[in-house]
Amino acid sequence: MLALAAHAQTYPTKPIRLVVPFAPGGSSSIVARSIAAEMEKGLGQNIIVDNKGGAGGNLAMQEVARADPDGYTLIIGHIGTLAVNPFMYSKLPFDTNADFAAVSLLALVPSIFVVHESVPAKDLREFVALAKAQPGKLFYGSAGNGSAGHLAMEYLKQVASLDIQHVPYKGTGPNVADLIVGRTQAAAAGTPPLMPHVKSGKLRVIAAAGTKRLPTMPEVATVAEQGYAGFEHSQWYGLNAPGKTSEAIIRRLAEEAAKAAKSPRVAERFAADDAEAVGSTAAEYAAFIKREQDRWSKVVRTAGIKAD
Repeated sequence: MLALAAHAQTYPTKPIRLVVPFAPGGSSSIVARSIAAEMEKGLGQNIIVDNKGGAGGNLAMQEVARADPDGYTLIIGHIGTLAVNPFMYSKLPFDTNADFAAVSLLALVPSIFVVHESVPAKDLREFVALAKAQPGKLFYGSAGNGSAGHLAMEYLKQVASLDIQHVPYKGTGPNVADLIVGRTQAAAAGTPPLMPHVKSGKLRVIAAAGTKRLPTMPEVATVAEQGYAGFEHSQWYGLNAPGKTSEAIIRRLAEEAAKAAKSPRVAERFAADDAEAVGSTAAEYAAFIKREQDRWSKVVRTAGIKAD
């Protein structure tokens, strides 16, 4: 115990590896690099961001679960890896709750629901009425089975009792490409891939999926405001460590992560993608993960979503 305490007092004494469980270029990389650059200032050590995609994030999770719990290997936690995969995969090579320690919730990236311009619905209420008048006739696309957009739409289907059909694509690009030409009628995703087509008039935003309206489109009501209280869907990103990392190191990392998330530079960078910088204590983040697991385990089970 004395050795652990001494280690925590001097920590960190060398660079830290921050694993991103997805390929470079997405929101997870933006969050990781933005936060890491600020945390380096307080920790006095470099943070090396290492993208390691594959198996829906599970490859990276398995590697970090087995890493030494000394604070020098961390991972970006995500709604998929922490709140969806445990229920979508029949078996994982790690225990999601026991093998990872919560450090800090970093960012929320709310989804939006959109429809093709030909769909005669100005908002979510009108879309629900249209779908109920034509059961099984409307199609929505997603970036793939178990993707954030798939889960958001299945969640909406469950709370609104809708019968609309899922068309899974291999990525956001082909999903959006078919949506803007009208092969599918609706989708849910974060704002970056959708807003150019909203601005061009090809797509219409019918609801924001977060807990509050987006600053960039204050005229668009949330799902909850349109009759479905408690509905929330955001991509989220946090900081996690191997499960047996000492409380002292977790506390130090959480303080620096929260400070970084609340910095003007990070808030400005996140705002460009309609992301909300958070920054929390380890306990707050752990409670958040538990709530998200409760929510998405029910959605996955009810919709019968299985990993490809």
